[in-house]
Amino acid sequence: MGIDQDEGDASTMKRQAILSDPDDFGKTTSITRLFLARHAETSDPNRFHGAESDVGLSKWGEKQAELLGERLRGEPAIALYSSAMLRARTTAAIVGGRCGLEPRIEPALHERKIGALSGVSREEGWATYAESRARWLAGDLEFTHEGGESFAAVRRRVVPVLESLAERHRGRTIIVIAHGVVIRVALVSLLDHLGHQDFDKIAIEFASLNELVHDGQRWSAGRLSEVVAPSDAKPVA
Repeated sequence: MGIDQDEGDASTMKRQAILSDPDDFGKTTSITRLFLARHAETSDPNRFHGAESDVGLSKWGEKQAELLGERLRGEPAIALYSSAMLRARTTAAIVGGRCGLEPRIEPALHERKIGALSGVSREEGWATYAESRARWLAGDLEFTHEGGESFAAVRRRVVPVLESLAERHRGRTIIVIAHGVVIRVALVSLLDHLGHQDFDKIAIEFASLNELVHDGQRWSAGRLSEVVAPSDAKPVA
């Protein structure tokens, strides 16, 4: 999103709901854990890639996915879900290989539709993207540029899927590989201590990891924006 990493880290430290004892996860079936990760670095990271652009991973992105898989291998995940987009599917396949899980596709987790902005360079497309972002931060959640998907539309599409997956695997741990805007919208929609005004305050880097915890009534954050393997390139959105 073009967010300063320090700003994202500071916000994360302020906003994280830290769980008192991680070992409790193995002692109760009332806790559901959802590891929500962004796909690894794309082969063309300095361009906008929405749902219309099925770009793959860079060489470093493939390595990032391996390291993300190593990070998650020790977690007791029983299922792995992915967007159907190539960059997410490739990341999920590599992560699944490390974790012994076969990825399952959830088509509704695709990246935001951005119309003609897809494939446009950071410099050329930034003003268009920034206008939507500013309107969302101000509370105009139905706003979008022509051909694009609004914050509210992404939320209506994505949040029910994540809630359904959590219900399907209640009391267990699952992994979901998705996209930057999708993850931002999900976090500020599911976590009580966040709102649309926080959309731009959490850095969602390539292959970064967010741990959401559901206690049967509400969601909290075990961790936000854990960077597993940093990229020199920063995501455009």
